[in-house]
Amino acid sequence: MSLLHKVSDLALRHLPEARFAQLRRFYMGMRKRLAGASRLVYGSFDTADLRAHLEGRLGRGFEVLMVHSSVNHMLPMYSGNALELVRMLIDFCGPERTLAMPAFYFGESKLGGAWQTFRQNPVFDLRRTPSQMGLATEIFRRTKGVVQSRHPVYRISALGPLARELTEGHERAQTSAGAGTPFERMAARDTLILGIGKSFHVMTQVHHVDDLLGDAFPVPRRTPAEGSPLVVTLIDGDERIQVPMQGGGFAWRFNVAKLPQLVRPGDLDLWRFHHVPMAAARARRITDRLIEAAHRGQTLYDPD
Repeated sequence: MSLLHKVSDLALRHLPEARFAQLRRFYMGMRKRLAGASRLVYGSFDTADLRAHLEGRLGRGFEVLMVHSSVNHMLPMYSGNALELVRMLIDFCGPERTLAMPAFYFGESKLGGAWQTFRQNPVFDLRRTPSQMGLATEIFRRTKGVVQSRHPVYRISALGPLARELTEGHERAQTSAGAGTPFERMAARDTLILGIGKSFHVMTQVHHVDDLLGDAFPVPRRTPAEGSPLVVTLIDGDERIQVPMQGGGFAWRFNVAKLPQLVRPGDLDLWRFHHVPMAAARARRITDRLIEAAHRGQTLYDPD
């Protein structure tokens, strides 16, 4: 995890929301004012340059490409936009491979997150509720032919020959990221997880093991929230689906910065392209390594 992400994580956990937003505006303003200097130092690239770089770095040896992205963190070196990025990734995968992206919804921050938001209004419209994972993910979610997993929080969008296989049945799974979820399907297939403008700190695949191992996962759980499970009505066109959500979570603090320590050399590829953070890993390897670590009593959680 970069120094910037460490500082951001600390600020998010310890500062009031209004103060954190103020600091974020200041940081983005400084980045904009220093854009010329940044391009002078690190150079610039367009969407064609990025595609050529990905082809050389990644090749085509995958069935599924799961992309976490941030166009904001690609600026000012990137001269393209979110729409160009999505179109390039679709073309990069082509008709023989499947492109997937997160389309997560974590509720209203002013209400305290997803649980509190759904406590007030336990309804989720699959088609109308936007992704909170960046503009590129929302553009992709709205792209013709894209299908979505039916989950009110950890929704996944996918396009390609394995799209329905990845996304189907998410609403029937007992957990958000465990058995019967897109994360299990991605681990079962040859899935390459790619971060563009994002490093490994956003790799949601790590939570597959938390849910998959259940009571065997060596981290104490918090007492379930009052009223748990909370049943959310998921609207998908004319369908109304009842999706139970479990409250509680883990008593220890999540610390994804430990991930490089728990995987083997070569499992996690981290680099920069014109100073833009990039990351790549196979979903199956991340799942397998974290299962092995959990059996040794090692996890991505730290006691508070």
